[in-house]
Amino acid sequence: MLSATARLIRLLSLFQAQRSWTGADLAARLEITERTLRRDVDRLRSLGYTVDSTSGVAGGYRLGAGTAMPPLLLEDEEAIAVALGLGNPAGASADIGNASMRALAKLEQLMPPRLRRRLDSVRASVVPVMQDKSPVRLKAVSLLAEACTERLELRFGYRDHHDAPTERTVQPHRVVQTGTRWYLLAWDVAREDWRTFRLDRIVEPVPTGERFTPRRLPHGDVAAYMEHALKVSPYLHHAQIVVHAPIKALEPYLAWVGGTPHAVGEGSTRIATAANSLDALAVWLGCMPHDFEVESPPELVAHLSLVAGRLGKAASRASRPSHRPPKAVGRLPRI
Repeated sequence: MLSATARLIRLLSLFQAQRSWTGADLAARLEITERTLRRDVDRLRSLGYTVDSTSGVAGGYRLGAGTAMPPLLLEDEEAIAVALGLGNPAGASADIGNASMRALAKLEQLMPPRLRRRLDSVRASVVPVMQDKSPVRLKAVSLLAEACTERLELRFGYRDHHDAPTERTVQPHRVVQTGTRWYLLAWDVAREDWRTFRLDRIVEPVPTGERFTPRRLPHGDVAAYMEHALKVSPYLHHAQIVVHAPIKALEPYLAWVGGTPHAVGEGSTRIATAANSLDALAVWLGCMPHDFEVESPPELVAHLSLVAGRLGKAASRASRPSHRPPKAVGRLPRI
């Protein structure tokens, strides 16, 4: 016969594999009397597990969710982190994946309703584009994910590419993980446009108390939008260019810089692009064998004029005839 401690572990394992049991079945599995089973169930209850019981011929026991995570005793963030990791074992083999799902089912059975709702919020609002380690805190991910699902407007400080602090008010849409980066995809209220915010640059997000109606995301789904945004947002200089040529004719040049093309009418293409220097954008535009117009930013237009003047001077100097006198051809000395 198993010891009392071994019986408790075995009893808990049976409850986690199947929440409801008749008293007779549990007693038979543990090879004990139903009286001993009742004492073991009481011990589980004293450890923080919620075990409901019903009387009668068909009576039995059912493991329920308590008001707190029972031992192990996991804290809220730890429980959510474990559940997320078990639910998405990236790169794992089939047997590890199956074991993860079984462990996840056991964990969710024991979660109190408030924690299960929070986990559902994170699952619904977090889009893992790529899986990798990240320095971002789970608490921040949870807070922003809940704002997404509850449609809560947020206000926070933000440090931009130049590390300059700004104040933002946003309507959060999704939390996205890509590589080692976490982003908040949101509608920026002041700028009246969609923006992506790196979570490690967000400072002290707080709800404003306002709720909002969700907006329709451009570029289709979240993955498509983030693919577009991440080609542009990491760079210092952003530009909107209209090239008077179809997309097909521009394909050899689109790999030079980040950006996404969209057809504009017949034979024209608008490109949202970016680079870390205006020189890089100027060189790219200058190498395209098609006319174009710069819609933004104004500083790119001024820089193109500067580069054009510089190139014009170089071409002018190269085309001038040389006024240097020809070198004299000397005679070889006689030997």
